[in-house]
Amino acid sequence: MSASVPEGNPTRRRWRVVDIVVASVIGVAAGVVFWLWGQAWPALDSLLSFTPGLSGLLAGGWLFAGVLGGLVIRKPGAALYTEIIAAVVSMLVGTQWGFTTLIWGVIQGLGAELGFAVLAYANWRLLGALASGALAGIAVAVLDTNFSSVAALAVEARIIYAAAAIVSGIVLAGIVSLLITRALAATGALDRFASGRDRGRRGRAPSRPA
Repeated sequence: MSASVPEGNPTRRRWRVVDIVVASVIGVAAGVVFWLWGQAWPALDSLLSFTPGLSGLLAGGWLFAGVLGGLVIRKPGAALYTEIIAAVVSMLVGTQWGFTTLIWGVIQGLGAELGFAVLAYANWRLLGALASGALAGIAVAVLDTNFSSVAALAVEARIIYAAAAIVSGIVLAGIVSLLITRALAATGALDRFASGRDRGRRGRAPSRPA
């Protein structure tokens, strides 16, 4: 029996064709969700208007692509790649934010990527998902509170927005993406990835000694 290659081995970090294809599919699907989220945003924003800045809770709806891509592909660059693809698709379909959608996508993707990088691309479970979601949330909080309409709000409202965006990144992008990854792995759809095989190992009962 051949020994398994450690996940930290450089050969495990090289992108395969299947990695590119699946990351692209995730990005495209997420881009459609981004666009739908943008269509729902005005109504959702109005529902949260009773507390200025609370609309930051919606930010995670544009952050999950990077976290999900990273958790599924488990390769450096996956989070950034999928978030950018999602932003491009959303922009091409048509959003009210135009080209700035791509700029936000790049910065958000870098935040999500950094979450995995600070853990040396070695933790693809809860901690990795939380770190990636949180840093993506911080990225969008900085962008929105300085370069969007949120910047015109009072300082207190911007602080609330930033905190809400980070929480949204942790929950909607981090935890939800982890649950989606595990659900996909359970179906066998990720059997060609470490994320799918890892799920199989966790679900397997230990063998009894002879």
